[in-house]
Amino acid sequence: MNIKDNTTVRSLAEALFPGESARFLDSLEEVLDRRASRRSSGSDSSGEVPFSREDIVLITYGDQFLPEPGSIPEKPEASPLEGLLHIAREYFQGIISCIHILPFFPYTSDDGFSVSDYTRVNPDLGSWEPIQELAKTFRLAFDLVLNHTSASHEWFQGFLRGDPRYENFYLHRPADYDTSRVVRPRVHPLLTPFTRPGSNPGEEALHVWTTFSEDQVDLNYANPEVMVRIIDTLLLYVERGASMIRLDAIAYLWKEDGTPCIHHPCTHRAVQLIRALVDHMALNTVLLTETNVPHQENISYFGNGRNEAHLVYNFALPPLTLQAFTAGTAEHLTRWARTLPEPSKQRTFLNFLASHDGIGVTPAADWLTAGEMAELLRTVEARGGLVSWKSTPSGEVPYELNINYASALADPELPRELQIRAFISAHAIMLALAGIPGIYVHSLIGSENWDDGPRVCGHNRAINREKLSLSRLEADLADPSSRRHRVFSALKHLIALRKEEPLFSPEAPQTVLTNLPREVFGLLRSTGDRQILCLTNTSARQVALPARLALSAPVVAPTAGSAAAPKAGLDGPGWQDLISRREIDTTIDSGVGEISLAPFETLWLLRKEMKP
Repeated sequence: MNIKDNTTVRSLAEALFPGESARFLDSLEEVLDRRASRRSSGSDSSGEVPFSREDIVLITYGDQFLPEPGSIPEKPEASPLEGLLHIAREYFQGIISCIHILPFFPYTSDDGFSVSDYTRVNPDLGSWEPIQELAKTFRLAFDLVLNHTSASHEWFQGFLRGDPRYENFYLHRPADYDTSRVVRPRVHPLLTPFTRPGSNPGEEALHVWTTFSEDQVDLNYANPEVMVRIIDTLLLYVERGASMIRLDAIAYLWKEDGTPCIHHPCTHRAVQLIRALVDHMALNTVLLTETNVPHQENISYFGNGRNEAHLVYNFALPPLTLQAFTAGTAEHLTRWARTLPEPSKQRTFLNFLASHDGIGVTPAADWLTAGEMAELLRTVEARGGLVSWKSTPSGEVPYELNINYASALADPELPRELQIRAFISAHAIMLALAGIPGIYVHSLIGSENWDDGPRVCGHNRAINREKLSLSRLEADLADPSSRRHRVFSALKHLIALRKEEPLFSPEAPQTVLTNLPREVFGLLRSTGDRQILCLTNTSARQVALPARLALSAPVVAPTAGSAAAPKAGLDGPGWQDLISRREIDTTIDSGVGEISLAPFETLWLLRKEMKP
């Protein structure tokens, strides 16, 4: 079907570009025709998210592992991307299914998110070859940094020169423009002055819209040519092996004077347009939106469940899990998790605890009191972390915690064994929730704070972005006594269990339990006559659960000739913990009558008669 005959695309084009939709569709058709011969074949166009319980996404930089000369025998002078390829093949194969390589393009700032050329690989990292080699074994996720470009990008330089090809590619306003209503995750001035080349002395500078930094200039999506160029870029990434496209900072895409310039209706229409094109072309690619905002605003990027993002980051999970472990109570985590939408085959969460950015606290603001939020900030600072702030119409508020997740989670005064157990148990919660798990590379390999990072790199986020020599990492992973080895081995074990258990399928129903001791987070996953009970003690205290505890879950009622529905309580001898393979007897008459959880312990309990 011709793109102009696609009624969804046509109606969105008319809403986004009134009076210019025909021009937009003509330009879009040219791009699609040019890319058509390279289109993915045999793709699933059913609209379902093509993930299963076996999928784990790794988040990493392309230069995360720096090979020394000779450290990879077959590549004596290996590039950083070849180092990533080596580590992925040697250590991550069979554990990780998808690798999200953070921006690997030429850039000028923000660790890759100020892109100066969307089409090339940063020569300091390597070439397209190792990326396409990775794509033979792993799914790949690429960033589409579409809110802004580097100030050094040829589009912006042409815009400053007055090149008609780039007219209206960027936004500028008068120097006295009222920015008080604009919501954004930074505190620097919104408008940055730029002087046009060859301008006369005293000529007024252009004050350009820069949401994130002076070097990150915002694109003008009211210009249909900008949208066409970005769609062309997305299709290039698909050609190069991307099966997931991360729409970076999408919430700030569309600007309109007099509005907050966040979650604009046209931003949602832009996501819907990209989704409609992905569906129209039957691309074997899913869309992931990055919107570090309050929970209800975040999940709005699912749209109606079929017309916007396939995947949305579960942004409230990291801060609320952190708060649970630092405060020793899962009450707020439980209350929030009860509001999660029903699992679906059409859309799902990317569940994560840590990433290349800090731990966003905005999504937790609706769930924690001001005092609890202040206590969380104090705890993070006491454990070596930093706090970044953002501008809102009501003033500056905390935006994110800059700290390694392991360093933030457990009291450094605790024995090392308990610190590691707490970290693994936090990931057990993430791995058990409905959705797709995403693990930041520094979490998978057991890193802690890079204390010198902010000073060396000049920004807070560097505390969790240390680059490692390849040989150092391999030596640590080979040492059974090292923290890296212990964390990596424990997470591998949990991931293997998740892959084996059908109840961890992304779309399997889940029930968050509310009748547990306040220290315990409890989750029941169920399908038909099978149930698995996931319990995590978020405190450094031992906690007991009474066997008379009732488990309420959506259990399919037995029909004639079918097996009876599973028991709806803990009472009984049939439990086995999948993690330790330990059998647990909770029969009240046995005199035990309870399940005991050690400090920071996680149990994944399956009744023995329900095991496959």
